[in-house]
Amino acid sequence: MTQDTSSGTPPAPAAETDRLPTPVPPPASTGRLVGVDLARGLAVLGMYAAHVGPDPAAGGPIGFVMELARGRSSALFALLAGFTLVLITGRPLPRTGRAGRQAVVRMVIRAALLIVLGFALTALDTEVDVILAFYGLAFLAVLPLYRLRARTLAAVAAASALVLPQVLYVLRRSSDNGDWSDAVIGRDPLARLSGTDGLLELLVTGEYPVLTWAPFMIAGMAVARLDLTRADIRSRLARTGGALAVLGYGGSWLALRLVPHARANVAAATDGGSAASAWWSDTVGYPVEDTPADWLLVAAPHSQTTFSILGNTGVALAVLALCLTVACRMPRLTRLARPVTAVGMIALTAYVLHVFAVHVVGMEEETGPALLALACFTVGATVSAVLWTRRFRRGPLEYLLHASTLPARHMR
Repeated sequence: MTQDTSSGTPPAPAAETDRLPTPVPPPASTGRLVGVDLARGLAVLGMYAAHVGPDPAAGGPIGFVMELARGRSSALFALLAGFTLVLITGRPLPRTGRAGRQAVVRMVIRAALLIVLGFALTALDTEVDVILAFYGLAFLAVLPLYRLRARTLAAVAAASALVLPQVLYVLRRSSDNGDWSDAVIGRDPLARLSGTDGLLELLVTGEYPVLTWAPFMIAGMAVARLDLTRADIRSRLARTGGALAVLGYGGSWLALRLVPHARANVAAATDGGSAASAWWSDTVGYPVEDTPADWLLVAAPHSQTTFSILGNTGVALAVLALCLTVACRMPRLTRLARPVTAVGMIALTAYVLHVFAVHVVGMEEETGPALLALACFTVGATVSAVLWTRRFRRGPLEYLLHASTLPARHMR
């Protein structure tokens, strides 16, 4: 969620040199990666649009833009969370020895606090599907991979995107009868403390199940291993993103038309949802019960399918490549985008405060008031972020999160 801006990374022991990635020179500046902050700011504002903006069903240009923000913003946020994990555990080379153990403990503390904060925000009972607890558990799930090189991480991300959605589908279908799932929930202390389905919700049944959101983080970890100061790397990142978007959304569009009765079965499962848009849009709805196997052909942002992960990862990579290019090559545009970048620098604070604001004022449904609400949220966040970051490097919650990890320094 936040970025570690420390620049020192201890050298790897000689015995480990062969299995670590080739070192790349660090950026000239030891400050924050402006392009990454810009992308994170876009992700936060995109989630604002998804939560308080007009309903995409309103149609027209506004509805189209609102639909683009749905799911894809949180996917970008997840990918950048993986990027942050690598920043904390060592970039371009992973920290080893005592420094590595300290970095791991820092990540464990951060993950635990995000889980607690996520459940606390969920307890506010807003209409926002709070993502922080899912992120916290996902951090713990992918942390053992932090020493892998970029190509290996990319391969793991691809394999998990291909396999885990099918595993999730089987687990969700088997949990519908309630036998084993009720037993797991009954024995889960987290479920009793939070009043939710606990770990089962975070892993399987929730809106952002770790099984299908971990691939985004792993992809972000792979990107963080690259030398993003190089124009050819950024270009390759953009091309990869475009190819994945075409493969995900285009593959879903083709599959839904080639597989007999697929669109009809998807429409029936979603109680009359718009199956014609199932290859890219959340307007398809969600299965009410007995999800058919044809659902695995859908690429709607929250469908938890392989096609969805591929498409959303592609969009996230393309947006990140664009933001990095703007930051490296377009100083005037970078200055104009400063308010969005500032939001990215205090992303955790901006996200948490918007959930509190939704709790206080509610979520609008009419297009006119919703547009006004979105404008107020956006202006409030950007102005506050600019004023804060003129004097401080981190947001208020980012400072607290950082301070909470200081005991990791005593790790031997």
